[in-house]
Amino acid sequence: MVTADPTLRSVELHRLETRYSRTIGRNARLGEHGDGPSADVVVLRTDDGRTGWGLVEGPPGDVDALIGRRLSDLIDPASGVRDPRDHWADVALHDLLGVVLDQPVHALLGGRGTVDVPVYDGALYFEDLDPQESPGGIARILEECRADAALGYRDVKLKIGRGNRWMPRAEGDARDVAVTRAVREAMPGARLLVDANDGYDLPGFLRYLDAVADVGLHWVEEPFLDDADDLAQLRAWLDEHSPATLIAEGETTPEVPALLPIAAAGSIDVLLMDVISFGLTPWRRLMPEIEAAGTLASPHAWGQPLKTRYAAHLAAGCGNVELVEGVPGTVRGVEDALLRPVDGVLHLDDAPGFGIPLPDAEHLLPHD
Repeated sequence: MVTADPTLRSVELHRLETRYSRTIGRNARLGEHGDGPSADVVVLRTDDGRTGWGLVEGPPGDVDALIGRRLSDLIDPASGVRDPRDHWADVALHDLLGVVLDQPVHALLGGRGTVDVPVYDGALYFEDLDPQESPGGIARILEECRADAALGYRDVKLKIGRGNRWMPRAEGDARDVAVTRAVREAMPGARLLVDANDGYDLPGFLRYLDAVADVGLHWVEEPFLDDADDLAQLRAWLDEHSPATLIAEGETTPEVPALLPIAAAGSIDVLLMDVISFGLTPWRRLMPEIEAAGTLASPHAWGQPLKTRYAAHLAAGCGNVELVEGVPGTVRGVEDALLRPVDGVLHLDDAPGFGIPLPDAEHLLPHD
C-alpha cells in the first residue's frame, strides 16, 4: 500500500563507474586528475516499494540509523534534511522525497529559477603540458574546446596558475595569458571563465589580468588565498578595467561565516560551495542570505557528472544561479542525455526527484 509518509525499509551503499570524456590533467595545485573516479551512492528503499538514490561524498554515516524511520522524520520539504547527522544522505533523501510527492526536486526547492540551466565546460585543465615527453601545447587545449563543443558545451572555464607548481613562474604566467587569448580567439562568443585554484598572489594576478584585459572574462575564480583586503583591491581593479568581470570564491575549504561579509561588501560576486560536500540542505538555508547580500551562487560540481544535474536542480529551485559547472563524462547505467547540455543548456523536466532512474543492478558495484 502506497502511503504519504513511508518508512525506510533498507539503505544500500554501492559504487558506480564514472568516466570523464578524456583524461583530465593538472591544475595549479594538484597532479593529473585521471579518467574519472568511481561514484559512491546510497539507495533508499521504502516499505511501500519506492526508491530514492544519490551520490555520497566522504564516509557514509550510520546506515542503520535511517532504517525504520519515517521519511517525514528525516527531511522537511520546506527546508531539507532535519538532522545534520543525516546530511551524508542529503541527495538521496531529496530524491526520495520528490518521488513520494511526485515532484521534481527543483519544484520542491521553490521553482524560482529557470529549468533551462546554462552549463559551462569545467574540464579544461593543463593538458597542454602533457605528455611530459611530448607536450601537446596550446593546440591541444583548442582541440579539447572543439571536442567539448561537440558534446553540447558553449561556455568554458580555463584552469590557470601554471607558474604555481609546474612551470617557472614567469613562463607559466605567460602560458596562462597565451592560452586565455587563444581560447578567446577560437571561441569569440563564449562566456570565458578562469580558475587559478589559488595559484597566484594579488600582484601576479593583476599582471595576468592586465595582459588579458581586452578578452572579456566572465569571472575569475579563486585567484589567490582568501583575503578580504586582497579581494577588495582586486574588485577595485576590475571596477576600473573590466567592471563586468565577476569574482568567484568559496570552493576550497569554505569558511562561510568569513566569506559572507566579504560578499556583502561587494568583493565576492559568486559563492561556490560544493553541491554535495557542502550540501543541498545548507545551500537551501543559506541562499536567501546570499541573495540578500547581492551575491550570486554557483555550486561547485567538479568531479562527478551527476553533480552537474544536482546543481542544476538547485539552480532551478532556489534561483540566484547564473551558471552551473559541467563535468563532461558518463556514469554507467545513467542515460547520457540526463547529464549533457544541448547548446550550452541542461534542460530539466518534471520527472520526480532528480529525474535519474536508478541504474540496473548489474551496474551497482559493491561498496568497500
